[in-house]
Amino acid sequence: MEQQRNIVLIGMPGAGKSTVGVVLAKALGMRFVDTDLLIQEKAGRMLQEILNEDGSDSFRRLEEEVILSLRTRRAVIATGGSVVYSKKAMAHLGAGGVIVYLEIPYAEMEARLKNITTRGIVLLPGQSLREMYDERIPLYERYADITIACRGKDLESVVEDLIGAL
Repeated sequence: MEQQRNIVLIGMPGAGKSTVGVVLAKALGMRFVDTDLLIQEKAGRMLQEILNEDGSDSFRRLEEEVILSLRTRRAVIATGGSVVYSKKAMAHLGAGGVIVYLEIPYAEMEARLKNITTRGIVLLPGQSLREMYDERIPLYERYADITIACRGKDLESVVEDLIGAL
């Protein structure tokens, strides 16, 4: 892999993008960037507050704006699960790096998201978690350069698989 490129992690809420990202960045001696934290910083509010107060459309616009402003190299970038709704954001991320989809089955996502109301998950009004999952799968698959199956794997195994795939 070319040394200046980023590694961009995409996947469902709860797939482990932030956790895997930190460990991967340490293992590869790269920077770590979490776009959810950048969004919170820019807005001065928690993700869930932005969603509750401004709605999912405003949140997605803010997310896109934050990602389009990224000018980082040699970084592991953990994205929010909803980033794949923005063609512009995904084109920007893909131009600067390799996109890795951390794939988890629905039941595993559901089990990991016990704190769903505070987690900052972009659900459309009236949309169930299952509908969101089904809607996003083809988007993750479309944008992924590499897919890592994470079903039932611990953090170390996922990171090892990812480094091997790179």
